[in-house]
Amino acid sequence: MAKNTIRKAILPVAGFGTRFLPATKAQPKEMLPVVDKPVVQYIVEELVASGIEDIIFVTGRGKRAIEDHFDISYELEDTLVQKQKHELVKAVQDIPNLARFTFVRQKTAKGDGDAINQAAHLIGKDEAVIVVFGDCLYDSKTPNSKQLIKAYDTYNAPIIGLAEVPMNEVSKFGVIDGKQVDKKIWKIKSFVEKPKKEEAPSNIVVPGKYILTPEVFKRLGKLKEWKSGEQRLADVFDAMLQEGKPLYGCMLDGEWLDTGDKFNFVKATIHLGMKHPEIGEKLREYIRNLQIK
Repeated sequence: MAKNTIRKAILPVAGFGTRFLPATKAQPKEMLPVVDKPVVQYIVEELVASGIEDIIFVTGRGKRAIEDHFDISYELEDTLVQKQKHELVKAVQDIPNLARFTFVRQKTAKGDGDAINQAAHLIGKDEAVIVVFGDCLYDSKTPNSKQLIKAYDTYNAPIIGLAEVPMNEVSKFGVIDGKQVDKKIWKIKSFVEKPKKEEAPSNIVVPGKYILTPEVFKRLGKLKEWKSGEQRLADVFDAMLQEGKPLYGCMLDGEWLDTGDKFNFVKATIHLGMKHPEIGEKLREYIRNLQIK
C-alpha cells in the first residue's frame, strides 16, 4: 500500500466522565478548562500543529457543548466587539478555523473500538488516521502527533504512542511487551490490560494516541470475539499480533499531562498555568510562598 500523508484525526469523546462528577453532570469532561482553554482545544491545536486538517469527533449524549465550542458564535463575537475586547474576539474567531470539524455519534457505549468505528465511513479505504482520546494531553517541543506520523512514515504500520510510568501505576493502563528497535521505537509483542504490578511485562504504557491503518478499520468491523464483552481496540491489536502482523510503539517526547483523573487534572493546570503569559509569574510566586503543612 502506498503511504499517504496523514491529514485526518479521530477524537473519541463519548465517555461520561464519571471521575469528575458532579462537575461533568451537565458538561463534557473534555470541556473542563485548563487555565483558559478546554482540554479538547489543546488537543485540537496540537493536531493542527502536526499537519492535521480534518478532525472527526465521536460524541454521545450530553456532548453538544463540544460542537458549539468549535462553531461560530455570532452573538458572543458581537458582544465582544461592542465592548472593544478585540484580543478576545480574535481568540474566539480562531477556534472554528483551526480545522474542518465533523461530528458523529456513538449511540451506545460499546467500547473504544466501536467508537472509532463510527467514523470509519469518513476515512478513505487506503488512508491512515491518527486517533487521540480526549484526556491525552501533552506539552512537548515537537508536537507528539507529529512524532507518531514520523514513525508511521518510517514503518508504514500501526503506531501506538507510548510512555513510561512508575511500576506502581501500571495497573491503571494497558501495558506492552516488546523489543526496542530504535531509540524511540518498540516492536510490540503483546498487550496486557491493567495488570497487577507483579504481572506487568514492563512499565511502558499506552496513554491514548494511535495511528491506525486501513487494516485496523477492516478488523474493527469484522472481529467476532471481544475479550471483555466490549469492542476494544486492544482486541484488534491482539488479533493482528497473533497473525504476525507488525505493530510498533513510539515513545512520546514531552510532558504527559494526563487529565483523566482529578489529581492529574490539577497537575496539568498548574503545569500549563506556570507557562501562561498572563498568570505564569503570579502562579510561580504563589507556589514559592506556599506554607506547606
